[in-house]
Amino acid sequence: MSTLAIHNPATGALITEIPADDAASVARKAAAARAAQPAWAARPLSERVAAITRFRAGLVAEIDQLATTLTSEVGKPISQARNELNGLLPRIDFFLAQVDQALQTEQVFADAGMTEQISHAPLGVIANISAWNYPFFVGANVFVPALLTGNVVLYKPSEFAALTGLHIARLLHAAGVPEDVFVPLVGAGPVGEALLAQDIDGVFFTGSYGTGARISQAVAGRFNIKLQLELGGKDPTYVRHDADPKVAAESLADGAMYNTGQSCCSVERIYVHESLHDDFVEHFLATVTTFKQGDPLDATTYIGAITRAPQLALLERQVADAKARGATLRTGGHILPGPGNWFAPTVFTEVSHEMELMREESFGPIIGIQKVSSDAEALQLMNDTRYGLTAGVFSRDELAAKALLAQVNAGTVYWNCCDRVSPRLPWSGHGDSGVGLTLSTYGISTFTRPKAWHLRQA
Repeated sequence: MSTLAIHNPATGALITEIPADDAASVARKAAAARAAQPAWAARPLSERVAAITRFRAGLVAEIDQLATTLTSEVGKPISQARNELNGLLPRIDFFLAQVDQALQTEQVFADAGMTEQISHAPLGVIANISAWNYPFFVGANVFVPALLTGNVVLYKPSEFAALTGLHIARLLHAAGVPEDVFVPLVGAGPVGEALLAQDIDGVFFTGSYGTGARISQAVAGRFNIKLQLELGGKDPTYVRHDADPKVAAESLADGAMYNTGQSCCSVERIYVHESLHDDFVEHFLATVTTFKQGDPLDATTYIGAITRAPQLALLERQVADAKARGATLRTGGHILPGPGNWFAPTVFTEVSHEMELMREESFGPIIGIQKVSSDAEALQLMNDTRYGLTAGVFSRDELAAKALLAQVNAGTVYWNCCDRVSPRLPWSGHGDSGVGLTLSTYGISTFTRPKAWHLRQA
């Protein structure tokens, strides 16, 4: 039997080895899930709601244990792991409150002889290939509404968050979700490839653009499959001439460095009007230097470990490229010595779009700050990207900020805030940031298939 080794990225130590799936077990589990789906969909919605409600209670009862596991396998600071779990609860509450309305048959027309209605049926079998950086958030964005709407889920957690994925499965099964209805699949890339070869009705993936492109190619031509890809970003923020430089700097330092910069909506590019550029940079550096980097299990730690060791080489490459092209390194810029995957919080100024740092996703505690002379220049630079996930503007002028944000190619925009997700708003991207959406009522309906009814009275 194959196994998956789980290592602690903060120390490099082996945590454990767990049984892993192979092509045969994936096929067997997918067939069982397909057979189980009609009965799960036929259950009253109240029973599915009750199961997810019990799952929520299970999360609350085990928050400390779940947070410790998450921190140990991905290197996330323990306080931020707890934040993720506590932040998941209102998302679950939103789905529970909204699913009944989302599944209601809609009557859209009626006269003396003809009635038109829209019903909503589950897609069927969902392949959920999830991410390691926020495994509770991004996983539950898919599997909670999918299960509530009558789908079964073949859930492949990232191999870097597999223990967390197994905890999720355990809690769902204990809450009354049958084992063939929520099915964890453990392993790396080959397990994901085997999953995509199965008889599935939807693929929901969160991760890198490169993996998303391979998934798209793998299911190309299979028109029965609904494909949703939540990919990366190179998320910009512009600090206008009328912003408060200290307030903006403190907010954006957190937006760039939270979760060690390993968030798809982390601030990755900052443009600052020349009139307050120097003040902003001073406050930004002062904030970053207060962020404690160290043991992720220490409640006072803010910057944790880099989850994937290969990411260190990418960050080093971006640093070297920025230096070679004339950027000024203000702090950090190097791998920290010792065991584990550690990179110092890094800030560059005098950057430009000739640099990889300002064009390609970093996914680490590194940021470039570029001086601009006008709103028009900032807008042009913000849109000079193949990505389009989030973007923000800091300004005291709401109308001016909204006018700029209306012209930015991004699925989510922020005024005087950043790095924020709400269950009430759809989460989607433009360009190479992906296709489809999660969250909001749209993120419930995406797991259903509408059927149009034309009903003529005899």
